[in-house]
Amino acid sequence: MKRILLLIFIALLTAGLKGQTKSDFLMEGRALTERGKTAEAAALLSRALESYPDRDVYLTRAEAFLAGDDYSGAINDYNSANRVSPGSGEYGLARIYALKGDATTAVYHLELCLGSKYRRSEREIMLDPAFSLLENRPEWRQFWRKDIYTSLEKGIAEIEYNLSTGRVTDAKSLFTELRAGYPESDELAYAGAMISFSEKKYPESLKALDALLAEEPDNEKYLRLLARNQEASGNPAGASSTYTRLLNAGAGEPELLMLRAECYRKTGETDRALKDVVRYLDLYPGEKKALGRAGKLAAASGDNLLALTYFSENLRLHPHDAECYIDRANAYFVSNSWEFAAKDYSMALDLQPQNPDAWLNMGISRLSMGNREGACFDFKKAFNQGNKKATEYISRNCIK
Repeated sequence: MKRILLLIFIALLTAGLKGQTKSDFLMEGRALTERGKTAEAAALLSRALESYPDRDVYLTRAEAFLAGDDYSGAINDYNSANRVSPGSGEYGLARIYALKGDATTAVYHLELCLGSKYRRSEREIMLDPAFSLLENRPEWRQFWRKDIYTSLEKGIAEIEYNLSTGRVTDAKSLFTELRAGYPESDELAYAGAMISFSEKKYPESLKALDALLAEEPDNEKYLRLLARNQEASGNPAGASSTYTRLLNAGAGEPELLMLRAECYRKTGETDRALKDVVRYLDLYPGEKKALGRAGKLAAASGDNLLALTYFSENLRLHPHDAECYIDRANAYFVSNSWEFAAKDYSMALDLQPQNPDAWLNMGISRLSMGNREGACFDFKKAFNQGNKKATEYISRNCIK
C-alpha cells in the first residue's frame, strides 16, 4: 500500500513539474535565491533542467550557487551555459574569479565575454561591485587601456547615460550625429526608440520597436520598452499582452507578474490581475506591496471579506505601517463598519498625521457613529490639510 501511495505521489509531482513553464521555474528559483533559500533554489532548478536544459536555467542556478557561496557549483553551471550557448557564461565566470581575487582569470573571461554576442557595456562592468576588488590590480588597469569599445558603442553608452540623467536634448543631438554614420544599426535604432519614449513621442518609439521586433520577436529588451510605451500611451491591454509575450518567451523576473497585474486592473480584468498578484505572493510570501494590491483587487471584485483577510495579514506583518492601516480602514469604510474604520484611521493618523483623506473618512465614520464633536475635529483637520470636500461636512454639521 505504501509503495502504491509513493508511486502516486511521484506521478503527481512529475505531472506538476511538467506543467510548469521555464518562466515559472526561473521566477521561483530567483525568488528563493533572493529570500536566502539558495539550496531550495538550486534543487528546484536542477529539476527544471530535466525539462529545460537551457542557458537561462543554468545561469539562474549559477546565481543560486553563487549566493550560497558555492563557487564550484556556480563555475560548473556557467561552463554548462557556455556549452549550450557560447559566451553566455563568461561574464558570470569573470565575476566569480574577481570575487576570488584572481585578476588574471577574471580578465581572461571578461575578454571572452566581450568577444561574444553577450558582451556587456563599460558602464555595467564598472558599476558591478564584483569587480571592485580588482580596481587597483595591474591586470585590471591594463585591461582598460585596450581599445575595447567602438565609437558607436561609446556613443550609445553616452546616450543612455544622458537619458538616465534627464538630458534628453544632449542624447538626441548625439543620436542624430551617430545616425548619419551608422544608419543600419539596430542598437542605435533602439537608442532612438528610448529617446522618443523619453520625449513622450510614443508613436515614433512604437514604430521603431515594431521594425526591430520584426527581426527579433522575442528580444526581451525590445519587448520591455514596447510594454512601457503601451502603458504610457494608454494601451494597458496591449501592455498586458506584451508582458505575456515576455513570460512565454521565458523571461524569469517575478516583477513582470505585478506589471501585468496592473495592466489587467486598468482593463477591468480584476480576476486575472488578482491571479497574478497571488502568484507573486506565492513567490514572496508576506510582501507588503503585493498584499496591499491583492486586498484592493479583492475589494474591487466585490469580495470585501477576502480583501480584509489580505489587509489584516499585511497589518500583522507590518504593524507600524500607516498605509496598511489605511488600506484596511478603507475596506471597513465601504462596508459601513464605522467603528472598525475609525479605529484603523486613528492608528494610521497616529503614525502619519498628514493625511487629509484619512481625516475626512475618520470624520465621516465618527459622524456615522453619532460622535459629532469628534467628527468636526476630524473635518477641520482634513480642511486645514487641503481637503476641500471637508467644507461641506463642516458647514452641514459643525456650524451652529
